[in-house]
Amino acid sequence: FVSVTFVFAAAGAGGAVVAAPLVLGAVGFTATGIAASSLAASWMSAAAVANGGGVAAGSLFAILQSAGMAGLGATGTAAVGGLGGTLGALVTII
Repeated sequence: FVSVTFVFAAAGAGGAVVAAPLVLGAVGFTATGIAASSLAASWMSAAAVANGGGVAAGSLFAILQSAGMAGLGATGTAAVGGLGGTLGALVTII
């Protein structure tokens, strides 16, 4: 017998891993770089102004740009899956 919490956690983990590249692309983090006139382009502009002309290495923006261009990788997939699984499990509590 499989618990409802497990089912929702698994669905959340799997759904998050599948959705992450789609969401990244939708906001402008693409395989070819930042899409013009996108949310990511606006964010990059603001980050560059705040940091004296560049985007800080290791920042959330830099991490998302890397994931958009190269994919999530093992660590990113684990992090996104873990977050999705946690949120899925929380749905059963609420």
